Amino acid sequence: MSSPLSKPQIIAHIQKSLNYTVFDSKWIPCSAKFVCLGNFPRGSGVIQIYEVQHGEAQLVTEVEKPKSLKCGTFGATTLQQRHIATGDFDGNLNIWSLEAPEAPLYAVKAHREIVNSIDGVGGLGIGDGAPEIVTGSRDGTVKVWDPRQKDLPVANMEPVEGETKRDCWTVAFGHAFNDQDRCVCAGYDNGDVKLFDLRNMSLRWETNIKNGVCSVEFDRKDIDMNKLVATSLEGKFHVFDMRTQHPSKGFASVSEKAHKSTIWQVRHLPQNRDIFMTAGGAGNLHLWKYQSPAWTGAPTSRACACAPVLTSLSAC
Repeated sequence: MSSPLSKPQIIAHIQKSLNYTVFDSKWIPCSAKFVCLGNFPRGSGVIQIYEVQHGEAQLVTEVEKPKSLKCGTFGATTLQQRHIATGDFDGNLNIWSLEAPEAPLYAVKAHREIVNSIDGVGGLGIGDGAPEIVTGSRDGTVKVWDPRQKDLPVANMEPVEGETKRDCWTVAFGHAFNDQDRCVCAGYDNGDVKLFDLRNMSLRWETNIKNGVCSVEFDRKDIDMNKLVATSLEGKFHVFDMRTQHPSKGFASVSEKAHKSTIWQVRHLPQNRDIFMTAGGAGNLHLWKYQSPAWTGAPTSRACACAPVLTSLSAC
């Protein structure tokens, strides 16, 4: 019988306490630096840049902003510029140069209420086509922006007149494997998951996972859709096989009760799309690996199982 020490482990490399609420953090591409976004107790926003040096996170830059910052992405920038796009509590979309973050390079009033989620594609050499940013808001709309076009979104997905507007909690790009195709997946507070086809400007597919959708992510943005993971409030995540679609039942899927609390985020490993991590509200980090597909009869029933590779419980 193998000993517990022989099993894979997650080991904390650096820990640092901060005096503000962190809503998002991103590695700065091709560097040993990362950026943190959040808000101070007094209600203002903050951008902090840290550099990993000698096993510690050293603060390089701190800039305070008038509005609390909720989310950010480098997905629509170039490797040379490495500009970060952010969404704030007042519905603003801004793009910042981290070398001079005092004033935004691009600013637009994107939504009437808080920007809950943001994602980018077409930059960093990831995904074909134009560099674009998608934002999802409490006002119920999902909008796609081209930083080269001022003020107006290139696409606006919103409920039809008379339909109840649901709070959009999460958005993600995918299917950007050529210059024409591109999809946006959005998750809502009532459990709706919607897939928008930007090529045809139509709703391609929708389902409901019965609990508020906290995070969605494709295993890769720049390939023909393969797998989509959606996490929810009640500690369960759902994996959809985006290459196996039944005419009436939709995409094949499996679900897993992974945490005892909300799963706030899912992220795939950049080096291996078969490995992803879920982050729980109690401080848990669970690392998962896709198993070989299980065939149960017709090809339309292909499903993908997941198995935990390793689990670590961090202190709250």
